[in-house]
Amino acid sequence: MEELIKMKKRFAILNILLLLISVHIFPQLSLSSQHVKIKSYLSVDKVYPGGNFKIAVKAAVENSWHINSNKPNEDYLIPTALQIDSSNGFKLANIIYPKADEIKLAFSDKALSVWEGEIIFYADLNVPRNIASGNYNTVVKLNYQSCNNQTCMPPAIALDTLKISVVNSGSTISQINQDIFQKDSYKKENKISSGSSSTVTSTLASSGLLLSLIFVFLGGLALNLTPCVYPLIPITIGFFGGQSEGSTKRLFLMGLFFVLGMALTYSVVGVVTALSGAVFGSLLQNTFVIIFISLIFVILSLSMFGLYEIQMPNSLVAKAGGAKNGYYGAFFMGLTMGIVAAPCIGPFVLGLVTYVAAKADPFYGFLMFFVLALGLGLPYLFLAIFSGKIKKLPRSGEWMESVKHIFGFILLGMAFYFIIPLLPKTFSGYILPAYFIIAALYIIIFDKLANKIRGFRIFKIVFSVVLLVVAIYLLIPEKKSSIEWKPYQENLLASNLPLNKGAIIDFYADWCIPCKELDASTFADPNVINETKDFISLKANMTKTLSPEVERLREKYNIIGVPTVLILNSKGEEVKRITGYVNAKEFSAILERVE
Repeated sequence: MEELIKMKKRFAILNILLLLISVHIFPQLSLSSQHVKIKSYLSVDKVYPGGNFKIAVKAAVENSWHINSNKPNEDYLIPTALQIDSSNGFKLANIIYPKADEIKLAFSDKALSVWEGEIIFYADLNVPRNIASGNYNTVVKLNYQSCNNQTCMPPAIALDTLKISVVNSGSTISQINQDIFQKDSYKKENKISSGSSSTVTSTLASSGLLLSLIFVFLGGLALNLTPCVYPLIPITIGFFGGQSEGSTKRLFLMGLFFVLGMALTYSVVGVVTALSGAVFGSLLQNTFVIIFISLIFVILSLSMFGLYEIQMPNSLVAKAGGAKNGYYGAFFMGLTMGIVAAPCIGPFVLGLVTYVAAKADPFYGFLMFFVLALGLGLPYLFLAIFSGKIKKLPRSGEWMESVKHIFGFILLGMAFYFIIPLLPKTFSGYILPAYFIIAALYIIIFDKLANKIRGFRIFKIVFSVVLLVVAIYLLIPEKKSSIEWKPYQENLLASNLPLNKGAIIDFYADWCIPCKELDASTFADPNVINETKDFISLKANMTKTLSPEVERLREKYNIIGVPTVLILNSKGEEVKRITGYVNAKEFSAILERVE
């Protein structure tokens, strides 16, 4: 019996080899015996240079025949692959293959992974940035091997032509063929790619100005759910809780100045992006900018300790009816917060940056990012009012000054947090714990303000104990599992890539909150660690942007901000780009798709 099975295998392999030889001798055979016809569809009627859009390729497999999936179960079978003619510069990315069927055929000992009937493939098509306006014909190819219940045919190619119209940034783009792109199969298979930059760009391209502004505003609101803006919450509470006098009108105006400062930062991002056709994220990761952020926190914290008062010029104070307290500080705090949040990008910001760069309209860029920042900053307007209301507790007195000191320590702690990545690693890990211990001891021992108020004294003790506990926790050495990362080196990538299924390159920065979130949860997950064993995993440190090595990496891989994780296949081709935080389940699913 075992010998019979071996003979069947040998016969099947011999059959395949003979058919392959016949293709080389009579190449017309692969075209004359077609069992698959394809038709390709665009998601939009026109495209901008440097943009991207979705394509769908519908394949009809002849009755009683099947084609192998992109991952056949037998080594000698040829996988199906979707390709395009790249002579015009168009490139495929994020190819989505449908779920295959497992069926048992006569010539194989085990079930095969195949497709039959009508199937649809989806992919992103990237447009070259320097392409001229005009109409282009691009050939779509489906490489496949068809089989029936008895045998498999030699590899064949099904062809179709995409007609792509490239237009300038002033033209209107409309969505087309939405019956194809709204299918349940597409939504299900595209779940991993949801929120990608192409979705943002296509939505903006197909909407009018008013709808685009509403979409961007809601996107700004949604950014508050990402780890990048977590630091803004304690900073906002610390600043407004210690600056205002409790007047709702004054709190509202200060919050408004805060949001306007944030919007100004983002608007500059939009203008520079539109003018340069490039991104502004790398400048926002600059060492000097980080130092500037830290200095702003120091200046604001010192005002909490009573060294000086940040106020508007006297002439403006008079026009404002004497409301002098903290408007300048609130505005500069907003500027700083815009810089803090902007470098840590996500798919939505990346999509908006790409779209604005393609439009090349400075006013449009200013408007889009201004509205984005209004959406991002709106919750902080209400947070500012709430934070300041803390000072309307019982009677004002010494306890208010003590509250300002506590908020001052919070702001000073944020200054240390942002400057730590620029310091030597030999002692940088001890700075925050040491600072927490000093702050706790000062509040308990030296800050005797309002100690006569029993409730407030208990609050100070509890707050100090929390600081001490956090300090001790930070000093405990961490021992936990993670991906086996290696520092990025070009020669290391080149020499190991052919030996692995592919490569994972994590572009991170020490000050990046989502980067730490990825390390703590996603990259520490056992399933993710298991999936990455067939990959070479490299970490590229983007903290010190001014260094030539970091700039070279940024330009080579087109890194807009951090975190950015690139997934390469064994040929070194980029198959997936992840911007922002993704959970372990999503990351594992992405790795499973890499061939």
